[in-house]
Amino acid sequence: MKTALTIAGSDSSGGAGIQADIKTMTANGVYAMSAITALTAQNTTGVTGIFEATPEFLAQEIDAIFTDIYPDAVKIGMVSSAELIGVIAEKLHTYGAKHIVVDPVMVATSGSKLLRDDAVQALTEKLLPMAEVVTPNIPEAEILSGMKITDAAGMEAAAKLISEKYHCAVLCKGGHQINDADDLLWRDGCGKWFRGKRIANPNTHGTGCTLSSAIASNLAKGYDLDASVERAKAYISGCLSAMLDLGHGSGPMDHMFALKGEFVGE
Repeated sequence: MKTALTIAGSDSSGGAGIQADIKTMTANGVYAMSAITALTAQNTTGVTGIFEATPEFLAQEIDAIFTDIYPDAVKIGMVSSAELIGVIAEKLHTYGAKHIVVDPVMVATSGSKLLRDDAVQALTEKLLPMAEVVTPNIPEAEILSGMKITDAAGMEAAAKLISEKYHCAVLCKGGHQINDADDLLWRDGCGKWFRGKRIANPNTHGTGCTLSSAIASNLAKGYDLDASVERAKAYISGCLSAMLDLGHGSGPMDHMFALKGEFVGE
């Protein structure tokens, strides 16, 4: 069995963060492992507390994983401090990590900035150049590119700039009232659109975590980047189409919509 590691924060409500990553990796047929950057007290209505891991403990987590069960791919999600980002970059370099997918969790759904300026700088200087692909949404792509994005042409210009500046592929995700559910993959000077159909489901908690983890899972299994993105988009469409409805806010998706077997039934 292929393996994948998520380095991200915990979501106590299970819809995003490492919980969504582990569910996604399991549903996509790889063995999931995790290094937790922070504990969060959150649910579908918001975050009420954050308890960050120390750099020393995060380093121990990553060491424990790479020295025993070496991951075939690595997904990086929420990392809120420059110190933790530095630890991740150092350890991934030391162990020669491959198929690194960075989901730059920089902006909350409300529009609030989640990273301090020094953390944004560390992310761009240390992690993005190591990534096989980075998966920003529109607000995050605006921060990374320094550009305002209002249409498809803006997505292309921003993705091109980010890719050239940090020497990685960029999957600029649509949504945010731009281009419906179409995503743009830019790499090696060329762009490719992945068309999607918007699904009328208000419960979208954890979509970014889920997409990036699905991409990492497919890279771990040996699919190329184009196929990994295509399969990840199909998976997340299935999660949304299942129309799970839990919680009082923007609820989680059904990550296990395709799970069948004697232990799944009522």
